[in-house]
Amino acid sequence: MKRYLITVKGISYEVEVEELKENSSRLSKEPVQTEPKEIKETKTEAPVPKAAPVSAGGSKNITCPMPGSILKVLVKPGDKVKKGDVLIILEAMKMENEIFASSDEIIASIDVKEGTTVNTGDVLITFK
Repeated sequence: MKRYLITVKGISYEVEVEELKENSSRLSKEPVQTEPKEIKETKTEAPVPKAAPVSAGGSKNITCPMPGSILKVLVKPGDKVKKGDVLIILEAMKMENEIFASSDEIIASIDVKEGTTVNTGDVLITFK
């Protein structure tokens, strides 16, 4: 038996899996009934990627936290944003990730377009 920890929608389950060999007598097309064992359930928060501002020549940037593609740009140059506002929706590993403003700022430029493929560390937005 091998033990694994599997997380589904933020809830972790500890499971045991038995590997069957091809010539095993337990291999059949009929379902095997076993007694249910105690399930250990633990609540965990999925890690949220953070785009940290980076100082570059007096301006601040929001950089890409992971490779993906830009689904939506929700702001435009000149917009005033508050800490926690969603600026961009980034699709990575078939999941939509929100890129938030890390402080109250004014958008100087949007450095990506919708549909653009980005890599970790690419500048997404520059603040004044």
